[in-house]
Amino acid sequence: MPQRQNSLPFKDGSGARVDIFIDGAARGNPGESGIGVFITEGGKTLREIKKYLGTATNNQAEYTALITALESVKDLKNRQIRIFTDSMLLANQINGLWKVKHPGIAELHKKAKNLLKEYASVSISHVRREYNREADRLANEAIDEYL
Repeated sequence: MPQRQNSLPFKDGSGARVDIFIDGAARGNPGESGIGVFITEGGKTLREIKKYLGTATNNQAEYTALITALESVKDLKNRQIRIFTDSMLLANQINGLWKVKHPGIAELHKKAKNLLKEYASVSISHVRREYNREADRLANEAIDEYL
């Protein structure tokens, strides 16, 4: 099996965590959009999710990917969960570093923050796109399969 992605530069060696890679894609802004969620544990793939969204902005798609990821791992709430995104906007807004100004994003932000409260240990980090290839692939496949 070829090496998939997840050669993150900051691996800590512990295997008792779930890593979730999320991505939202929009072709146009707004435009045809989709999400990808790639979930691993100890380097093994747990789940892959792709979903076509219809017309949305890239930021709406990014937030929808986060919400979908959080809703899909409710059975893993007691695990250490690390979420990775190549959206600096989403990571910084969720981490409270940037304000949410757009009303269309505010509702999604609120929903994501409420979901995050349900988890014992969760972090969200920005990564370069090259470390988020599988989620990007899934988001684009969702769009391609619909069109």
